[in-house]
Amino acid sequence: MSGQSLLVPGKLSPTRSVPGNIRRPEYVGKPAPTPYTGPEVQTPETIEAMRLAGRIAARAMEEAAKLIAPGVTTDELDKVAHEYMCDHGAYPSTLGYRGFPKSLCSSVNEVICHGIPDSTVLRDGDIVNLDVTAYIGGVHGDNNATYLVGEVDEESRLLVERTREALNRAIKAVKPGRQINIIGRVIESYAKRFGYGVVRDFTGHGINSSFHSGLIVPHYDSPHATTVMQPGMTFTIEPMLTLGTHEYDMWDDGWTVVTKDRRRTAQFEHTLVVTDTGADILTLP
Repeated sequence: MSGQSLLVPGKLSPTRSVPGNIRRPEYVGKPAPTPYTGPEVQTPETIEAMRLAGRIAARAMEEAAKLIAPGVTTDELDKVAHEYMCDHGAYPSTLGYRGFPKSLCSSVNEVICHGIPDSTVLRDGDIVNLDVTAYIGGVHGDNNATYLVGEVDEESRLLVERTREALNRAIKAVKPGRQINIIGRVIESYAKRFGYGVVRDFTGHGINSSFHSGLIVPHYDSPHATTVMQPGMTFTIEPMLTLGTHEYDMWDDGWTVVTKDRRRTAQFEHTLVVTDTGADILTLP
């Protein structure tokens, strides 16, 4: 494994502005979103709107990822994604969500999720996850991926590759009539082949007009995840696999989640809709 030193918080840049003509999610400026009370199964019109939101989120993530290289700050990546979404009429969903200060999450090395872009400089051998969500047309599209920075050690590279494969296998397991815990069962059984930890306390989620609808999609085999998948249901799958423990600590910022043993972790995510025969990915560029 890489001998990189552990991360420390960097300095935040000023809050980026969003043009006034771009529609804001209802939670912006509030301490928390209004709880979602609508259905998990969405109309064809909502699904098509989510496909647009998902495409913008995926392309914003791609644009930011083009910059990834040793010497680049995570704040620079945030700036690219922010400007891409605004230029395409979308609001960066994370900006102002429960007070989150930036337009994407950038999670480096031992950060499981929710890392805040700042003056942190990417180093040769790092891995970094970018998590981008776009809001447009009254709905959200949410995706993330883990990228290699320069020359990365084999252990980290395999972790990233296998986490991507875990997501792909989970997507293939989505079928109407199946309980949602099949998703976690597939991910966990695959991860165990390599001795990886599977993060339990941060999960996939229902998504639609609400960023997080209340539907929980565990990435381990949970006996409680008995919701039956139906055509038209929309949710994310976003496995977080670790080289060591699945247990975590949280930084004082209330967002940045790091592995308790400070070993590396990777994550991939798509927003999906259940179809009559399987799943359709809504976050394709």
